[in-house]
This record gives sequence, C-alpha cells and structure tokens, in this order.
Amino acid sequence: MVLPKSQLWLVVVLLVAGGVSAFSGRIDPYVLDVAMGVGIAITQASSLNLINGFTGQFSLGHAGFMAVGAYSSAMLTTTLGPKLGVSTAVLQWVLFPASLLLGGLVAALAGLAVGAPSLRLKGDYLAIVTLGFGEIIKVILQNVDAVGGARGLVGIPDYTNLFWTFSVAAVTVYVVWGLLNSTYGRGFLAVADDEVAAEAMGLNTTRYKITAFVVGSFFAGVAGGLYAHLKGYLNPGGFDFNKSIEIVVMVILGGMGRHVGVIIAAIVLVVLNETLRSFGEYRMILYSLLLIVLMLTRPQGLFTWTRRKPSAA
Repeated sequence: MVLPKSQLWLVVVLLVAGGVSAFSGRIDPYVLDVAMGVGIAITQASSLNLINGFTGQFSLGHAGFMAVGAYSSAMLTTTLGPKLGVSTAVLQWVLFPASLLLGGLVAALAGLAVGAPSLRLKGDYLAIVTLGFGEIIKVILQNVDAVGGARGLVGIPDYTNLFWTFSVAAVTVYVVWGLLNSTYGRGFLAVADDEVAAEAMGLNTTRYKITAFVVGSFFAGVAGGLYAHLKGYLNPGGFDFNKSIEIVVMVILGGMGRHVGVIIAAIVLVVLNETLRSFGEYRMILYSLLLIVLMLTRPQGLFTWTRRKPSAA
C-alpha cells in the first residue's frame, strides 16, 4: 500500500522525531530546551493560523486556551500520576499523552464556549472579546488555590521530549493542512475572502468560524500541556496578553494563511529571542525594534512566495 505524499511526510517526521529523541541525552540541555520550544511554537502558530490566517478572524486570546490546556494537563499528571504506582516510562508514554488529549479537549470546550456567542462579531470587536477571555483566564488561575494561585503550580513532571514535541507539531500541521484541503475547508477560505458573499451563497459562516476556533483551541491546549511538562512550573502571568501577541506575530510575520511561512517564522522568532539573551536588559528593546523593521519592510509577511490555495493530497 502506497501512502499519499502528505501521510508519507507525516510518517517520516514521526520516525525522525523518535530517532533523534532516542539520542537526546547526547544533546546539550540548553539546545534541547530551545529545540523543544521551537516545536511548541510551531504548534501554537499553526493552530492560530487556522483562525487568523485561513478563516480571516482576529483572535488575541490564544494564550488563554494554551493556559487552560497547560493547567488541565498538569493537574492530571501531578494528581493521578503518584497514585498509580507504575514506572516513569509507563507514565510518560501512557498518562502523558492522555493528559495532552485532556488539555486539548478542555481548551476546545473553552473555545466553543467563547466562540459560540462571540464569533458572530467581526474584526476589532472579536479581537476585544478574545483578549478579554485571555485576561479572565489569567485572573481566575491567579485566584484558584487548587492550581497554585498566584504562586503558580510546581512539581510538574518533565515528560516532554523531542518526540512528543515534534510529533504534536507535525500532527497539527497535517490536520490543519488536511482540513483546509478538504471540501469543508473551502468554507474557511470563503469566509476569509468575503464573508458576506459566503453567506449569500448559503454558507453558515458562524459554524465555519466556530469550527476553526475549536480546532485551533484544541491544539493550543495540547501545546500548553507540552509547555507545562517542559518547564515543570506554571504561573498565570506566563499566559498574559504578551504571550498571545507573540503567537500572533509568528502568524503575521510568516504570512497570513501560509503553512510553511508560519512554521519558519515560529522557528526564527524563538531562535532570535534566545540569541538576543546575551544583550541582557536590552534584549526586548532589540527584539521589538527588529519586529518593527520587519513589519515595515515586509507587511505581507517574510515568507509569502506561495499562494494561499488548497493543494492536492
């Protein structure tokens, strides 16, 4: 049986991720941490690209969905893991993926709860609603002692590795790509191109927007679970407005609605941020200046050599 090119590509990425992960003990811990940060960023940016890039909405609350997934996933592993009395390997390969799935599902439910009433709005109004949701999630987490409150949640096991990070990133890209190139996916592009015309043709634009919102929220929650088990500590302040803007910048810099461009932008911004750490307190100033220059010189995105259109599987 010959696999389609898209599925073959996914299998190759999974095999490479597994092979590299097996030898990750020989990789410098700092380089390993940055590499896993890149994988998580690809998942975040690709999931938001479905909402902002392909469906033409403007969400500023992606960090909120990431926080929901991170805390849901971490609470499962920290509370249930010690009670099972099984080996760490079993926890990492059974409980951990289950916790990622839980984090994604809870984030998807949050996306549905926010999207159902708010996605009838458009433009700036939608951005304000999603921004408000992200801030509400942060405030709630800061005031719930069960998840550590303002102190943060500690003692999260470090289950995230290269295999899980890049496997999730590959699956995210594959699902978004497959969804866009399906019959249903044409509805997303129609909503982005001209919502009024799409409605005139009989499309339920609200349903398409909610679907994109829920799928994007799911993968943001999974990315949050990976982040939680990479850092071992969660603080509500880490999922503020700045985090949402960071993900939005990846999508804009890569080119709205470009698969490859957004992936490259996620890699570039994570590596750039780490490279500028040597400048100390001037790091964020230089980082912001570089972003301003890039936005002024390439407002359409740095990586826009391909047209945004469905491709054959």
